[in-house]
Amino acid sequence: MLQLLRRPATATAAGFVLAIGVIAVLAPALAPYDPLTQDYARTLEGPSADHLLGTDYLGRDVLSRLVFGARVAAQASLQTVSIALLIGVPLGLIAGYRSGWWDRVMMRLLDVADAIPGLVLAFAVIAVLGTGLTNAMIAVSIIFSMNFMRLSRALALGERERLYVDAARTSGLTQRNILLRQILPNMAAPLIVQSTIFMGTALLIEAALSFLGLGLETGSASWGGMLSGSTRWQFQQPFLPWPPGLAITLTVLAFNVLGDGVRDVLAGGTRDRTPRRRPRVRARRAAAQPSLAQLPDDDVPLDVRGLSVAFPGEDGDVEVVSEVSIRVRRGEALGLVGESGSGKTMTGRAVLGILPAGGAVTAGSIHVDGAQIVGRDEAALNDVRGSRVAMVFQDPMVALSPVHTIGRQVGQAVRNHAPTLSRADVRRRCVELLEMVRIADPEARLGDYPHQFSGGMAQRIVIALALASNPSVLIADEPTTALDVTTQQEILDMLTDLKQRLGTAIVLITHDLGVVADACDRAAVMYAGQVVEEAAVDDLFAAPRHPYTRALLAAMPTGAGGDDRLPTIPGRVPPMTALAPGCRFAPRCAVRTDACDAAPVELGAGVRCLHAGAAWQAGDAAHERRSQVQ
Repeated sequence: MLQLLRRPATATAAGFVLAIGVIAVLAPALAPYDPLTQDYARTLEGPSADHLLGTDYLGRDVLSRLVFGARVAAQASLQTVSIALLIGVPLGLIAGYRSGWWDRVMMRLLDVADAIPGLVLAFAVIAVLGTGLTNAMIAVSIIFSMNFMRLSRALALGERERLYVDAARTSGLTQRNILLRQILPNMAAPLIVQSTIFMGTALLIEAALSFLGLGLETGSASWGGMLSGSTRWQFQQPFLPWPPGLAITLTVLAFNVLGDGVRDVLAGGTRDRTPRRRPRVRARRAAAQPSLAQLPDDDVPLDVRGLSVAFPGEDGDVEVVSEVSIRVRRGEALGLVGESGSGKTMTGRAVLGILPAGGAVTAGSIHVDGAQIVGRDEAALNDVRGSRVAMVFQDPMVALSPVHTIGRQVGQAVRNHAPTLSRADVRRRCVELLEMVRIADPEARLGDYPHQFSGGMAQRIVIALALASNPSVLIADEPTTALDVTTQQEILDMLTDLKQRLGTAIVLITHDLGVVADACDRAAVMYAGQVVEEAAVDDLFAAPRHPYTRALLAAMPTGAGGDDRLPTIPGRVPPMTALAPGCRFAPRCAVRTDACDAAPVELGAGVRCLHAGAAWQAGDAAHERRSQVQ
């Protein structure tokens, strides 16, 4: 509101619209005369002390009719836009969010309706229902609702792809909750702007219909009717058309200026992003643990076996994740590492059942706390998301809804899985979560919005959201990429502390081996949709067995100085539609042989390579290199 008042044009327009509203409400008290009282002895008079704006051709006071006409204008604008919003926004929201046949059917019906000229449709409704303000505005509402539906659909199509929607889904929120409490508030800015513009347009249409005699009954006080009556007498009294004409013009102009100002204020500005830097790699010794295969299922909350994910392509399905198997024990962090396009994020999304449109699990199983994820419907997945498995996304400023306070977002996540909690208990739990992620003065900061937090603090809020229902598994997708080096280390330290304190199983998706070395117990290296090596982090750094893993380590800066250029991996990750028939890394591998191209290579003993024998056990040199980067 303060920002609106700082804009003179917008503040003036808002004041004018507010004045029209007050005049409409207080019309009986403000009008000096009855707007319908006729005085044939004083027709077509100009402005005077008795009649400040003169009289019309029937001797009626123009000022009184103008005041009561404001009531008609306000009713027409509010009634028309309200009905249009109630019809168009829900339909557009559903069509855009659900897409598929919902979208196709609604859009085709809308195309048919758009083919009918608006005025013809209005005349048809008036012909059926009869003349009158309400009937005329119903006709206009139908026209406006189609515009609102198109706008809402377009906005919903964009909003549903944003990370805060995925974050809401991973928290287990229902579709109705996501639509009404997450997406709709973020669509408010353009809808408000369109509403203010349509209010002005509705006023013009009402005036036009009244001018043609299709609005209010003849003699009723409306600006359009006054303008229509003045045209026949403007030569006898040239001042007569000016009051209603100016009222219509200034009100429509005020609505448009107000809409532009609200749009500019709600659009806001962009926040600077701090460039990421590589964190310091810290030494860590892993304690000896039993094999995952020997652990009972209740000690392995995440068990993914033979997972394959595909998307439809021009020549059939394209597999982007192939036979991935990972198991994570309680209180353990598994690093999922590889170049961009290796399938890391798709694997994480498959675990939560939030694959992008068109994506589907084509093989394998995913068990979270013993519950099968694959094949479950959205309602069943909502019982698992948030309560058993949650996700932390890469960019916190995108993962948080910008129009809701932190307290409301965290509180909604808490209440979603504990609906019986009182308001005080929910707030107490929110404060506990913010304290857990080391937010200073959490009680006071519950009322802040995401833009009031730095990138690192916002990422802590995202982690608090993920932990709201004490999930057994936490998937962190590049949680430190957008942060500076100091903040990165703080986030990693916090994740390590939460892992140890809560016993949460963490899957840390990253392309940064330094993050893996610092925060993970085990690592799975992915390339072109496959896991090519899996091992304890110390073993992976000390004796990498796959040539791709060795190449990644060789390309990692050590901080030791020198003029030597960093080694690079020749070529690039192949597109999933043009994979090599044998080993997928073979086209870029320095030790490639004919056997590598003969047939796909299976994952055996933690590595997917035919040459993972003694030739790749150069442990001493690799261990010395890791000591340098620490």
